[in-house]
Amino acid sequence: MRTNYCGEINSKYLSKTVKICGWVHKTRNIGKIIFVDMRDREGIIQVIFSSKKKEIFQKAKNLKLEFCIQVYGIVKERNINNINLNIYTGKIEIFAYKLKILNTSQELPLDFNNYSSIKNRLKHRYLEIRRSNIIQNLKTRHLIIKYISNFLDNKKFINIETPFLTKSTPEGARDYIVPSRLNLGKFYALPQSPQLFKQMLMIAGIDRYYQVVKCFRDEDLRSNRQPEFTQIDIETSFMKSHKLCQIMEKMIINLWLKIKNIKLKNIKKISFHDSIKRFGTDKPDLRNYLEIIDVNDLFIYTLIFKNVNHKSMRTVTLKIPNGINLTYKKINSYINILKKNYIKSFFMMIIKDFKLKQIYTNFSILNKFNIKLETEIINRNQGKEGDILLFVHGSKKLINKILGKIRNIIGQDCNTINKNKWSVVWITNFPMFKKNSDKTLSCVHHPFTAPENLDVQNLLQNPINACSQSYDMVINGEEIGGGSVRIHDIKLQKTIFNIIGLNKITQKKKFGFFLNALKYGTPPHAGIAFGLDRITMLLTDSKNISDVIAFPKTTSGKCLTTQAPQSINTNFLNELGIKIK
Repeated sequence: MRTNYCGEINSKYLSKTVKICGWVHKTRNIGKIIFVDMRDREGIIQVIFSSKKKEIFQKAKNLKLEFCIQVYGIVKERNINNINLNIYTGKIEIFAYKLKILNTSQELPLDFNNYSSIKNRLKHRYLEIRRSNIIQNLKTRHLIIKYISNFLDNKKFINIETPFLTKSTPEGARDYIVPSRLNLGKFYALPQSPQLFKQMLMIAGIDRYYQVVKCFRDEDLRSNRQPEFTQIDIETSFMKSHKLCQIMEKMIINLWLKIKNIKLKNIKKISFHDSIKRFGTDKPDLRNYLEIIDVNDLFIYTLIFKNVNHKSMRTVTLKIPNGINLTYKKINSYINILKKNYIKSFFMMIIKDFKLKQIYTNFSILNKFNIKLETEIINRNQGKEGDILLFVHGSKKLINKILGKIRNIIGQDCNTINKNKWSVVWITNFPMFKKNSDKTLSCVHHPFTAPENLDVQNLLQNPINACSQSYDMVINGEEIGGGSVRIHDIKLQKTIFNIIGLNKITQKKKFGFFLNALKYGTPPHAGIAFGLDRITMLLTDSKNISDVIAFPKTTSGKCLTTQAPQSINTNFLNELGIKIK
């Protein structure tokens, strides 16, 4: 039905006849000429209907927004005064000699000139895609998948699909479950990731595997998280983790060069503990040069803060560059964050005449500072005239979390984030375990992650201090991928299960099939998984992953286009042996 896409026609087609299909984007009737901006997935082109061609001109008068049409016409050069350099087709236009209305359209329920509610846009998502830049995001997503597939194919990775209907295994989030009609009272689970399948593929001898795969996690949602998401899943055997990371670095560097023509440089490696200490997070945005500075040693003898030497406590400063120019309301917003999170030991001081002066404190604290202490604090923070220093004391866990958050806010308020550069960093050596509120242990990543240089005996003696062979890639503060060296020894795997409280019966019930597979010459292997949605979000400069997904769900997990989830017919539930209470 078409010879060309609207948005791809240029001066090379002058005097040629073309057939195009698409939608009416805009119409302008100036009497003897009707201008129609016609749109398809590749862009917009201007079509001219002249009154000299009476039959087609009368037909064009009936055109309204979003009518689906087909046009035959001749490509001509625009008058020099009418050239539109804002669009690819801006130097040419089409003089139509045939028009076919393929379908009419009702007035759209979306207002594209003003703001339509998110709810309404998601309800009519197909229309939003048609008229917005989301279609460009989806095309970029396609290019990303295409490039990564070609890259991995050239590196001898094999694309293998794994099951969607599988067994429920604890992997950190709640499973989505699917009832089995043929096995009443039993359920499948939708995979949170293909973790165990890809490890079994390594056992099967597929030493380089990848898959662009849907994963499902029933967890609280936010701007960079959906209940179903797409993962670029990668696993290798007989390859050291540093070699795998080198290949993945090359893939990401080339991807950014291909999509955005940007060369990513200076990829750093920072340990988990160092990242938390300096930036308050394991997903640091290194475009922001601000760091949390330890000053414990400077306050030991001041009596300003209590328990300065206690291993669970931390005393820090955070610089607010040129903070003297901030409003009191803005300064107070930082203070309110501290108060809301039950941090009581804090104060602020301004650097004036290269001495610390009162801003948000009391005079008694000033009396406990001397010139030597002030100079050391200012130098350690690389303080300048007009900067404000925020002093905070409290538990390490709370200080890291809250100061990391305030650091990001200050970065926005004080323009300490260089938005013209890209920050890429590997975060490595995560803890193996974390303590739960009930004092039990759980895995920081997943229970198939190998510890760093620890045998079973040492691991059992001091599990909380164990370090894992793990690595996350973070770009501009967004974690885009994470992986680890896997456990390939059955004894070590059982030990990890024991540490996180899985008894032998549970191990056999949940992971018996996998433990059995580990018995048969399992090779050393490592892997990583990248979030396609987050990568696409970054490469399209989007703020939310819903802008790079065709039909996203709301933060409550609803699809407003189809109105899912919905109630199921009682008869159908009876067939499945299910009763709703």
